Amino acid sequence: MLRSPMMRDRFAPAAILGIAALGVVWLESACADEVAIDDTTGAVIEEVLVTGVQPGPGLWRVTRTTDDGAHVLLIMGEYNTLPKQMEWRSTELEAAIAGSQELLAEPEVDAEMGTFAKLGALPALIGVRNNPDGRRLEELMPIQLYARWLALKAEYLGYDQDVEKWRPIFAAFELYRKAVDRAGLTYSPVVWPVAKKSAKKHRVKITTPAVSVTIEKPRAMIKEFKDEPLNDLPCLESVLQRLESDLGLLRARANAWAIGDVAALRAMTNLNEASACISAIMNAQVLQERGLTELPARLMAAWLAEAERALASNVSTVAVLPMRDLLRPDGYLERLRASGYVVHEP
Repeated sequence: MLRSPMMRDRFAPAAILGIAALGVVWLESACADEVAIDDTTGAVIEEVLVTGVQPGPGLWRVTRTTDDGAHVLLIMGEYNTLPKQMEWRSTELEAAIAGSQELLAEPEVDAEMGTFAKLGALPALIGVRNNPDGRRLEELMPIQLYARWLALKAEYLGYDQDVEKWRPIFAAFELYRKAVDRAGLTYSPVVWPVAKKSAKKHRVKITTPAVSVTIEKPRAMIKEFKDEPLNDLPCLESVLQRLESDLGLLRARANAWAIGDVAALRAMTNLNEASACISAIMNAQVLQERGLTELPARLMAAWLAEAERALASNVSTVAVLPMRDLLRPDGYLERLRASGYVVHEP
């Protein structure tokens, strides 16, 4: 998937595709319905974040037996919202990469367009986060919802006035990001940088499955997005609800990844594809008209094709994927099982 959920992509159309990828953040961070509850009092348990060196989860093993012996695909589940004071012990992954022939990355979108279109579209990105027609959040929200927003905004964002002009989904992300920081967590990839560095050190081939998308008239696409209202108020409301009651859950899930408790992660993760934030993006007309809402399925298909090729040709392959994609019942591991591969849990 696009590695940035927001606007860090180099060129404008890729930035719009990055907006579509924003829904991925909510799958990992804000769409879980389970919370850690004290059975005797019904109160949410305050999680104490782990510190120091932690092992993280083990590796999934996907095996395939051929005429020339057993072939294995080792998969590491990456989770990016982690305790600030934790250091991940990466020795197991590094050893696996050193003994492998190939490293598979998370699939990405390759947005194709002409050079002049790339450069000419950049100024059009100004104000892409803002509501159409210059409307402010106060004009979009019911009074009670706006009051809840103001309370959490005062706590985490202070008196920032720029965010009042933003679309609800962008305001929600900014609020969530600051709340995560206040909770002693950091949203920062730790697994892939280590994997990439280790592969280069041991001269292991790195393969990034990609889906090519041709963007016609990128500036027109950006203008359409800026002018189109999104049904994203439910997204902001879901994030307000999460921050009002469930910050302890985020800490619990960060701890579970750090200590390698996959069972706990599975129990605390409800991967709901119909979540309000994802729907707000995927139902956008500007994406639907260009067939971009099909990207998640195409990205999965691209990765699975590379995984099957690697399993057939390599004795050992290592892959890094988001933990959510490994835990979901219709995710990568289940697709491999359905194709006849044997999957061993860590």
